[in-house]
Amino acid sequence: MTRKQVLLLSGALAGTAAVGYAQMSGYKATDLLNTEAGRSFMVVLDQLNANYLYDVDREAVMRGAIHGALGALKDDFTYYEEPSDNAIDRQNLSGTFYGIGVLLEGDRSGRGVRVGTVYQGGAAFEAGVQMGDVFLEIDGKDVRDSTTTDVVRLVRGEEGKPVQVMFARGGKPYTVTMTRKPVSNVSVETAILDGNVGYIALTSFYNEKASAQFREAVRKMQAAGVNKLIVDMRDNGGGLLQAGVDVADQFMNEGPIVSLRNRSGRTQLYGAATDRGTDYEGELVVLVNRNSASASEVVSGALQDVGRAQIIGEKTFGKGVAQTPITTPDGGRVNIVSSEWVSPGGRRINKEGITPDVLVKDSRRFTPLNFIGSGAQPGTEMILTVNGEEVKVQANSEGQFEYVGELPRRERSSVPGEATVDLESDQQLRAALEYFATGAVSKDLQMTPEEIAAQDEARATEDGEDAAAEDTQDAEPQPQTPVKP
Repeated sequence: MTRKQVLLLSGALAGTAAVGYAQMSGYKATDLLNTEAGRSFMVVLDQLNANYLYDVDREAVMRGAIHGALGALKDDFTYYEEPSDNAIDRQNLSGTFYGIGVLLEGDRSGRGVRVGTVYQGGAAFEAGVQMGDVFLEIDGKDVRDSTTTDVVRLVRGEEGKPVQVMFARGGKPYTVTMTRKPVSNVSVETAILDGNVGYIALTSFYNEKASAQFREAVRKMQAAGVNKLIVDMRDNGGGLLQAGVDVADQFMNEGPIVSLRNRSGRTQLYGAATDRGTDYEGELVVLVNRNSASASEVVSGALQDVGRAQIIGEKTFGKGVAQTPITTPDGGRVNIVSSEWVSPGGRRINKEGITPDVLVKDSRRFTPLNFIGSGAQPGTEMILTVNGEEVKVQANSEGQFEYVGELPRRERSSVPGEATVDLESDQQLRAALEYFATGAVSKDLQMTPEEIAAQDEARATEDGEDAAAEDTQDAEPQPQTPVKP
């Protein structure tokens, strides 16, 4: 999980930050000349312009300087987002944009994009695009090695404007021209399971419409007579802090939900529950996994502290800080960690996470077969048999070759807001249903001490690798991250 996937932004803080920015006696251009480091920076820029062999892209150099300045803090969650990326983020946050109505999935290598889901009523649906189709070109631009973010930039655009896309299906290319239509960013999916058990999956808090969508989902559950409800926040990397407060408030009548603590140690209540008369009062289970972060942890932490819900799943990510977003003059955005959040019980979750009441492994995923070999002649193509199927690999210039197996695609409904569940492969969901039926989760569904230790060790290793990567490059979305263009 990258820093861009674990956001917790405080809208109220953003307003005060803007005022503070205008009033503060902070850095000025002339201040650069008052320190040796500042003067050295100016010398480097001057000499670069005077002596570099090639043309200097001054905008790129200055934005690189911003990345480097923030990177020096070694804080994964304080970072600069360039204008083009910020524009996409603003669209995602607004909840509505113009595109073709598909969910994208990146290749595990981080390069190459395919269609994960085609939504009914969208331009792609009307053009006959299917799940699994691979993007080859967009308006004549080759995107075979592009990231999901690259493809989103090209596919989205003005309402009513055409976009021509060449796809591959079964290895055979085809081209369609589609007219961009409004696409709603639906962050809530629902279903009614056997026994009239309600299921609400909240996929992201990074959507200004998420609160209203969740509130409507709860209302529908109540109208259906649901008194046992599962809220699924697995793989939800967070978003707006207020949205997290709104979701928790659907299940709490009173008391604090989250407080913010600044660098001076001052703690201030940010959100408290109110008795709206429409709160859900029935039994509640919340599902989380290692990718549940930020606002997801605000909700699960609050509900756990007050004993309102049974939390089932894996230990969460541990992103317990809030960021103040500030728009920069170039149209970019800098997110600055400005406070840490504290649960109703006084817990600090940053780098710790939420430990569920019942630990159950997320069985929906597995590590595909992958291997690396060497010793072949450079450029040699080889056909290997993997799981009974033939796959082709090619040796690079050093005679090395690799194979990375495909993850099975997660089935998603083509109807926005309609959840698709698979009890056979979803051990955590089965545990939630068992808890409702018996008041407990059987040992055979729970994680063993060995599994818990292995997952903790894996978390520690991944955290170290992620931190190292963040120091040197701007992170792209995870390969399997779905994106709606």
